[in-house]
Amino acid sequence: MPSFDFSLNHHLDLPDDVFRLLRDTIYRRTGLWFADSSKYLLQKRLSPRARELNFESFQKYYYFLQYDPRADAEFDEIYDLVTTKETYFFREPAQLTAFVEEIIPDILSHKTVRKIRVWSAGCATGEEPYSIAMLLQEAGVFERSAIEIFASDISNDVLVRARRGQYRETAFRMTDPAIRDKYFTREPDSCWRIHDDIRNRVSFGRLNLYDQARVSLLGNVDVIFCRNVIIYFDDASKRMVISNFYNRLVHGGYLLLGHAESLITLSTQFKLKHLKNDMVYQK
Repeated sequence: MPSFDFSLNHHLDLPDDVFRLLRDTIYRRTGLWFADSSKYLLQKRLSPRARELNFESFQKYYYFLQYDPRADAEFDEIYDLVTTKETYFFREPAQLTAFVEEIIPDILSHKTVRKIRVWSAGCATGEEPYSIAMLLQEAGVFERSAIEIFASDISNDVLVRARRGQYRETAFRMTDPAIRDKYFTREPDSCWRIHDDIRNRVSFGRLNLYDQARVSLLGNVDVIFCRNVIIYFDDASKRMVISNFYNRLVHGGYLLLGHAESLITLSTQFKLKHLKNDMVYQK
C-alpha cells in the first residue's frame, strides 16, 4: 500500500512565546493587532505561507521577518493573508448618497478654489474609489469642478487588481444593472472591465496608514473614506490613524467610516454631523 504525506495539510505549531513575538512584529510594521484569542487565526492563515517558503517552524519565519532584506515584501503577503477584503461596488449606499448630494455641494459652497480632493484609504481592489467616480460622473460633478480621487492600500497585490479594473459578478451585488452596463464591458471570461474614462479618474498608490511620515506627503484633502479598515487596529493604532486623518483634512473636511466603526473613546477632534441621508464625521 502506498504511503501518503499529509504534513502539508497540518498547521505549523505556534508556541505562545513565538506567537507574541510574531504578532508584535506585525503590529509594529502595520498597526494590525492580534489579541491572544487570535493565535489560532494567525497560525491557520500563516502556516501555508511559512511552509511555502520552506520554513519548518514559526520561529524561523519570525527570524526571516526580523532580519531578511525580503521582509518588506513579505509583510505585503501577511497583510493579504490575515485581513478580509470582502467588498463590492456601491457599498453602504446611504453614505454614498450623502457624499454626492450633501457633502460635495457643501464643500463647493465654501471653496474659493473649486478643486476637491478625495482619498479612499484602504481601497482594497478598487470598488470603493470607482464607485465614487461613477457617482460623481452620474451627478455631473466632473463637468462643474476639478475632482482628484486618490486611493491607497498597504497591499501591492490588491492595488495591481484595482488598477486592472476587472471584476467578477459578486462585485456587483449592489449595482444597478444599467450602471454596470454603462460603465463596464463584459469580457469573454465572465469578467467585467471598467471603462477607461472612469478608471483614469482614480490614481492608486501604496500607503501604510500607520506611517505618519508617508501619509503627510499626501497634502490636504477634503474627504476621506476609510470604511471597515480600522476594525483591524487596536485602540492605540486607531488613534494614530485617526490623528493622521485629522492632520490631512482641511478645516471642515469630512471623514466617512464604516457603519460599524465609531470615534467614541478614540478622538474628540471631530464632530458627528447629522445629514439627511446619514451621519458622518467632520473636522
